[in-house]
Amino acid sequence: MLNYTLLKKKYFFFKKKLEYKNFFLDVKKLQKLEKKRKKYQILSEKTQEQRKKLSKYLIYYKNLYFNYEFILNKLIFFKKLSQKFNKKLKNIQIKIYNFLIYIPNIPDNDVPIGKFPKNNQKIYQWGSPKKFNFLIKDYISLGQQLKGLDWSSSSLISGSGFVVMNGSIALLHRALGQFMLDIHTKVHGYVETYIPNLVNEKSIFGTGQLPKFKNELFHTFLKNEKKKNKYFLIPTSEVPLTNLIRNTILKENILPLKFTALSSCFRAENLAYGKKNRGLIRNYQFEKVEIIQIVKPENSHKTLEILTMHAEKILKLLKLPYQKILLCTGDLGFASQKTYDLEVWFPSQNTYLEISSCSLMGDFQTRRINSRYYDKKFKKNIFLHTLNGSGLALGRTLAAILENYQCSNGRIKVPKILQTPYMHGMTFLE
Repeated sequence: MLNYTLLKKKYFFFKKKLEYKNFFLDVKKLQKLEKKRKKYQILSEKTQEQRKKLSKYLIYYKNLYFNYEFILNKLIFFKKLSQKFNKKLKNIQIKIYNFLIYIPNIPDNDVPIGKFPKNNQKIYQWGSPKKFNFLIKDYISLGQQLKGLDWSSSSLISGSGFVVMNGSIALLHRALGQFMLDIHTKVHGYVETYIPNLVNEKSIFGTGQLPKFKNELFHTFLKNEKKKNKYFLIPTSEVPLTNLIRNTILKENILPLKFTALSSCFRAENLAYGKKNRGLIRNYQFEKVEIIQIVKPENSHKTLEILTMHAEKILKLLKLPYQKILLCTGDLGFASQKTYDLEVWFPSQNTYLEISSCSLMGDFQTRRINSRYYDKKFKKNIFLHTLNGSGLALGRTLAAILENYQCSNGRIKVPKILQTPYMHGMTFLE
């Protein structure tokens, strides 16, 4: 959520910034609401002052038995008036709040301005795509050839948008998750965390998925004797990991906080068809290793570069060619100020496809979850900054390995870094 105090001072600055993100800020509507809020705030405060004065007079005149009923009646009148103004004030505040929760985060100053993905900037490229001297296959054909990717069974038991994995493919999928967690914990210093796949409404709101993306979330109801509780399947473990600090004031000396988790992710978005989205690229359920950091505001930009390098490290160790893309303003996510996408090479399509997104959220999420730290220098509580990234998406990484490590005899080589101990010494998928 945006800083409303700052927004009121710089309406048109925010309007211009949000236009870059393809969002129209209705300044007139907001100004109208703010004008009403001020009006009822002043009226509420004035009636409160009158009530306090009359209360003092009431005690004094009650002892003198003079004009007591007149003052009492006036006190009752101002009490009712105060309640009326407070109710109107509260209604206006709710309207402002409901207006604010749909406004996205503003883009950072060094984000390229543009409305479409074509305006994104390539920052860096690592590795050279392998030149094959034989007719290559895509990962779907390779996976089915190994009898490791089974969409017929998943369609039977669940429907489209899911996959069943078997044998060495399933082992590779599991190995990738363990490998990524080991790198992020032992090398990069993240704390491995086991988190629930179901979260409550406050959690999913806190990271920005609600209310805007409610139609892209799976949810369920758990009943008890008193009420019906609504829970959401997590679209990413960013949601529970970030909410670990909800409603807290942290000590400065424990920062930064670094968490990682391997979890299933569930997204009820419309599945687009075509080569770029089929198979393991876009599903209703997939697995991902998430890395998040919670830092002081002055460290957040530097931390984004570091966190992105942590995700890049996985691709380098797996020797998968990739490129690093800085997203333009129009391609940024709802809660993001700045995002790097990492895109891995898929030889069958002769293109790079997204495998990770690493984002700086600023204080957008911490204002929603009310999370701050106590700054000793300024002697006040300051909202923290959050960052998150995929480190990495398992299904897409597996697909990229199948394609980049295929051999002329149809076999798939196992990346050396995974052979021992993760793949139990296996050099080729069987």
